[in-house]
Amino acid sequence: MATRIELKQIKKAYGEVAVIHGVDLTIDPGEFTVFVGPSGCGKSTLLRMIAGLEPITGGDLLIDGQRMNEVPAARRGIAMVFQSYALYPHMNVYQNLAFGLETAKMPKHEIESRVQRAAEILKIEPLLKRKPKQLSGGQRQRVAIGRAIVREPKIFLFDEPLSNLDAELRVAMRVEIAKLHNDLGNTMIYVTHDQVEAMTMADKIVVLRSGIIEQAGAPLELYNNPRNLFVAGFIGSPKMNFLSAGAEGGVLRAAGSSLALARDVGGAKTLGIRPEHITIVEGSGIKFADVRVDLVENLGGQTVVYATTADGEALTIVLEGQRSVELGSTVPAYLDPSKAHVFDAEGNAIR
Repeated sequence: MATRIELKQIKKAYGEVAVIHGVDLTIDPGEFTVFVGPSGCGKSTLLRMIAGLEPITGGDLLIDGQRMNEVPAARRGIAMVFQSYALYPHMNVYQNLAFGLETAKMPKHEIESRVQRAAEILKIEPLLKRKPKQLSGGQRQRVAIGRAIVREPKIFLFDEPLSNLDAELRVAMRVEIAKLHNDLGNTMIYVTHDQVEAMTMADKIVVLRSGIIEQAGAPLELYNNPRNLFVAGFIGSPKMNFLSAGAEGGVLRAAGSSLALARDVGGAKTLGIRPEHITIVEGSGIKFADVRVDLVENLGGQTVVYATTADGEALTIVLEGQRSVELGSTVPAYLDPSKAHVFDAEGNAIR
């Protein structure tokens, strides 16, 4: 049965320096939750407090309703996969998977059963007799995940497990971890600074900055309805465009144009529009600027145009397919007003 995790006003301080500031969060049973944010935002610290590897300064951590603040890590029903594979180099894969169970004096037949099951799930049966030095990076990461699976924990914690892999392998392992969650159904928490990983894997994304939660919700909820400029700029790749704006008589002015939006824009200071919601095709929306093309990236399936508005603001445009856009040319930029985001002077979204 999957496990529920509750964080109630969780705080962490190192001496006089506070790094986590009263976090409230509920992770539902079987949910795949991703903590995401820039370096130093507190995501790994929060994960380590849940694991029992860092003492909690204030607040309560509940697992299935039981307060766990002082419960040792080994008794929390948690398995953790780290950025470093941390495999024993003198042991083969089978021995690495079995070692923790042997240390716990588990019966040999039970150890064999668990190791074989983990190997089948991760498709590493042919590797069981190999030493870590004979494995690729992706294979080593599978073994590290397998070492967590054999413990049959209630909760899996992942601390940036793919950051040492190359781009292609990261994508493949992302799929493997998502499949693992679907197969096992355990509650999982995954820490990353890569918002693409967060968007593609999570049931719930928790965006952190400076030890507080800026916003938590389903990936598309954060993408479509960011609470503030920070979340809007962090979720989405390439990141959202931000243009200086103002409101006159209920009409938004930005990039030298007037935009009539179907909502109040009083107090508007910033217009946000995602690169994929801008086009240079006439009739595809409202024209809001003529822009100078500074750079064109032809990616095959997409064409990314980096441009500058007449008042010197940068604008990124993502066009579907292969487009011929002349470097140095001036092109019109169109947008769908329903896709526009508006933010006030404090950076909060105006709904």
